[in-house]
Amino acid sequence: MPPAQSDTTNIWTVSALNFEVKTLLSRGLGTLWIEGEISNFARPASGHWYFTLKDDKAQCRAAMFRGRNSRVGFQPVNGQKVLIRAQVTLYEARGEYQLVVDHLEDAGVGELMRRYEQLKAQLSQEGLFDSAHKLPLPAHPRKIALITSATGAAIRDVLSVIERRAPHIPVMVFPTPVQGETAALQIRKALQQAIDYGECDVVLLVRGGGSLEDLWSFNDEDLARDIVGCPIPVVTGVGHEVDFTIADFVSDLRAPTPSVAAESITPDINELMQGIDDRVARLRGQIEWRLGTARERMGYLHKALAQQHPTRQFAQLRLRLQQATAAMLRQQRAGLVEQRHRLRLCESTLALQHPGVKITRLRERLSRLLENHQAAMRRRLLLARHQLSLHSRSLDTLSPLKTLARGFATVSKGDNLVTSVVQLAPGDDVSIRLADGDADARIK
Repeated sequence: MPPAQSDTTNIWTVSALNFEVKTLLSRGLGTLWIEGEISNFARPASGHWYFTLKDDKAQCRAAMFRGRNSRVGFQPVNGQKVLIRAQVTLYEARGEYQLVVDHLEDAGVGELMRRYEQLKAQLSQEGLFDSAHKLPLPAHPRKIALITSATGAAIRDVLSVIERRAPHIPVMVFPTPVQGETAALQIRKALQQAIDYGECDVVLLVRGGGSLEDLWSFNDEDLARDIVGCPIPVVTGVGHEVDFTIADFVSDLRAPTPSVAAESITPDINELMQGIDDRVARLRGQIEWRLGTARERMGYLHKALAQQHPTRQFAQLRLRLQQATAAMLRQQRAGLVEQRHRLRLCESTLALQHPGVKITRLRERLSRLLENHQAAMRRRLLLARHQLSLHSRSLDTLSPLKTLARGFATVSKGDNLVTSVVQLAPGDDVSIRLADGDADARIK
């Protein structure tokens, strides 16, 4: 039995193999979310991040390029647990698979954010964010319920704003913790106390800025449902302008800061006083306008009586005659001007229709056509030369002599080309053709 022949018709290069594996990884796995611990973190002068992502059983290399890592709000450190979004690929030069990261976040913050987005989507689907649940705010509240920490900066800011804008409106403070594990329950109790108090017609729920963990009590589902069910309008001012909590979405009005929340429910006393002054001024103006209108009517009646005098009527008839004469003269002048204009248009039209002008335009058009034709011929010649060069290279590449020059040979038996051992038998005379000549041989 003849030995097995190896298949050499499809030989791969290492680079081609790595490219194919890279393509299979990228298309087969796509983009993945992966959680792990950072080690061997490096940031060379290029600005790219290179690190190893590992858990207690395995590890893999990862890279985050400068254009992406500039969007991360912190620089990772070794030992930090992170959540990444990455594409699995292959570094072809070394044949090692790696992760190309396009998003990186702290694993703890990422978990909170996922819970936040999940609750937000759930409550939005239930319709708790719809405007149908929003209560109108009173234009002039009788008393304000303030729910916040008794020791934070928010209470000072809110009271300062109310004192400046509406010192006549009393404020009832319901102090409560706004941070910690039991803060959400305490805020709910304070909200119920404000409802039971019964004298407040708007609620301010505020606190200062902080991290996502600091503001987490305002993302409580039970608190959100209490706010929706509150019979008193609730205005939230939690954190800074960029901070959004679930309480903001379900409240009747969300303000970017505690100070703005206080401003949104209090009328400015200076504006109220200015409004009163404006109304007094408008009333005075209306009285003066009526008096002025009466004086104007009396003057109009006096003029009407004067216009009925015969001398006045004769003067009006004379003026009408002068105006009619002037109008007739203007009409005649206008007719002459129009005739001159039409004459000039006719002269211009005749000039444009002159055979010399048409011949000039046709010559210019013929010249452009000749130039376009010559340019098209040049492009065709260049394309033909390029295609001839490509075909010549292809023929040279496919030439049998090139194959023979690489150490291959052809075997002929008579006039037939030998392509298989079954065509040969011991004692057959064959001709072997090499790159530099032919040789005869006999099969044993």
